[in-house]
Amino acid sequence: MRIMSNQQTSTAKPKRETFSGQKAFIFAAIGSAVGLGNIWRFPYVTYDNGGGAFIIPYLVALLTAGIPLLFLDYAIGHKYRGSAPLSFRRMSSKLEAFGWWQVLINVIIGIYYAVILGWSASYTYFSLNKAWGSNHADFFFKEYLRMADGAGVSMDFVSAVTLPQIGVWAFILIVMALGVQKGVGKSSAFFMPLLTVMFGILVVSSLFLPGAAKGLNALFTPNWDKLLEPAVWIAAYGQIFFSLSICFGIMVTYASYLKRDTDLTGSGLVVGFANSSFELLAGIGVFAALGFMAQAGGKEVSEVATSGIGLAFIAFPAIIDQAPMGSLLGVLFFGSLLFAGVTSLISILEVIIAAVQDKLHWGRVVSTIVVCVPMALLSIALFGTTTGLPMLDVLDKFVTNFGIVAVAFFSLVAMAIGKYLPTLAEHINRTSSFKVGKMWVLVSGILTPVVLGYMLFSELTKIIKEGYENYPDWFVNTFGWGMAGGLIVLAIILSRLAWHGRDQAEENNHEQ
Repeated sequence: MRIMSNQQTSTAKPKRETFSGQKAFIFAAIGSAVGLGNIWRFPYVTYDNGGGAFIIPYLVALLTAGIPLLFLDYAIGHKYRGSAPLSFRRMSSKLEAFGWWQVLINVIIGIYYAVILGWSASYTYFSLNKAWGSNHADFFFKEYLRMADGAGVSMDFVSAVTLPQIGVWAFILIVMALGVQKGVGKSSAFFMPLLTVMFGILVVSSLFLPGAAKGLNALFTPNWDKLLEPAVWIAAYGQIFFSLSICFGIMVTYASYLKRDTDLTGSGLVVGFANSSFELLAGIGVFAALGFMAQAGGKEVSEVATSGIGLAFIAFPAIIDQAPMGSLLGVLFFGSLLFAGVTSLISILEVIIAAVQDKLHWGRVVSTIVVCVPMALLSIALFGTTTGLPMLDVLDKFVTNFGIVAVAFFSLVAMAIGKYLPTLAEHINRTSSFKVGKMWVLVSGILTPVVLGYMLFSELTKIIKEGYENYPDWFVNTFGWGMAGGLIVLAIILSRLAWHGRDQAEENNHEQ
């Protein structure tokens, strides 16, 4: 980030901010990695892909893709000292578009992530008096979201959704304007311990619910036959890939704020295993609660197990209604969703703000306003209406599978072909306690691209053949394929624009 001293003029070269130390960086990186997917996605993915047996492909994916790619992102940001576009540009001018592609992916994720945080804030409040009534699905879809029939674009705003959204954006704008250390660093250092305590209490409370053992048996009983299915291994790589915030600019940006002598691999190992530990904790807490729900309703766990929005805003209110001290569980669960989401949204926005600062040479506050205000307005316009949920669903599906996966695949292939990976390995080894070698280069340049290519191809052929969730073709083509393709075109355009306030001397000396 760029801050101006009292002696500097508007045309002077600003000094880049840094984290106060490795601890601040680790808190911020874990805060980015630990998000909604850890709580509402990992437990069901594990259950649906072999239960206890899934831990084997999950650990393999963590060790062969998750942690190596964390190292890669750290190396890019730390060596080239810039936002994602600037770091890729400094690696090679031919690669700059990949950085902008990553920035634009974060724009899409940021605008819909905020509305989910607004829902979480509302449901934290609803938990106090169980305001959702007895029909949890009807309350969420019909009363709270006031969801319209069918997918489309509407100007029928829902105040119960937009007001919490505005609150989320106002808070985030203040945090981001404070800068890297005072805003990003200190907020992560506050929210992550609080999140850990809250979620720890939730998990312990869930373990004492009647039927908790039934849920844990369902989650952890291994189905070894599942290990023979390629889809299970792809699911493991997908979970690791999406949950660690790798390959879409976040860790590149955060690593650019590290001091020169930082232990990159030591930090990466801490972040990687901390994220996985939180996911395991989430699995225990969620399935203990689902076991209680199943026993109370005289059902099997398979009948109540779900993920995502269905778990958070339909299944969990049902658990809260029946559980002892249900209101407390509700505040802990939805509060955890809110705090986990806040730290992730901060990291998402930091990618965009850092890129704007680097490209236009603007100050922190101006860059924050220019980024956050338009994104907030777009977020409210798209998701604060009666058609917000289908819009969120399509944007999330396509930006994840044809944004994050695609940019990771093509950028890794480009770096492998350009032979940049050995140079990055040398940089990692310069200050790190855990050294990397040829195996890291092979994993990053061959194994992971093969897995990502398979994921990309399988999703591509599936959606082309089957469509997506029975949404109208015009809706999917516009906000799905159109959005995904538009990001690529816009990324190429942005990479062709001039960098303000930079000269060749600065580029040649960026490592001093």
